[in-house]
Amino acid sequence: MKLVILDRDGVINQESDAYIKTPDEWLPIPGSLEAIGRLTNEGFTVVVASNQSGLGRGLFDQEALDAIHARMQGEIGMAGGRLDGIYYCPHKPEDGCDCRKPKTGLFQQIAAHYRMGMQGVPAIGDSARDLVAAKSAGARPILVKTGRGLATLKQMPDAEVYADLAAAADHLIGETR
Repeated sequence: MKLVILDRDGVINQESDAYIKTPDEWLPIPGSLEAIGRLTNEGFTVVVASNQSGLGRGLFDQEALDAIHARMQGEIGMAGGRLDGIYYCPHKPEDGCDCRKPKTGLFQQIAAHYRMGMQGVPAIGDSARDLVAAKSAGARPILVKTGRGLATLKQMPDAEVYADLAAAADHLIGETR
């Protein structure tokens, strides 16, 4: 199986310090939806692993998060792609859970669901916590410069880095040909 794990905010859609609280606030990064379409059409299983502490903070409820994800899924579908799973941590940082990145709980959930190890699985993110979680889980951390990516690059200059999800997807597809 060709699995790829994507962070949501800053990779697929625009990042917001005020959190994405409604479907109307969810704005795709140019080229990201088509990139997921290309990955899907090349036989990749694409899943999302995302911290969503706004849920735990009471900034939005489960119904709003489901509506945001429905919009995301719909727009990805219109671009010819598909998400095979959305895994998220609803907890606040101070909750001490195992699923909030940089911890590996979301990666463990994905590994259990697909009955596979994470060794070498591409995990694309824009923040240090995304890359640390991926590396700790044995996955292949990939940084994109969108979202918080440029700031993260200063912290992690040795990261495998691409301009955006489209460039990372094209590289991954090229590796499989």
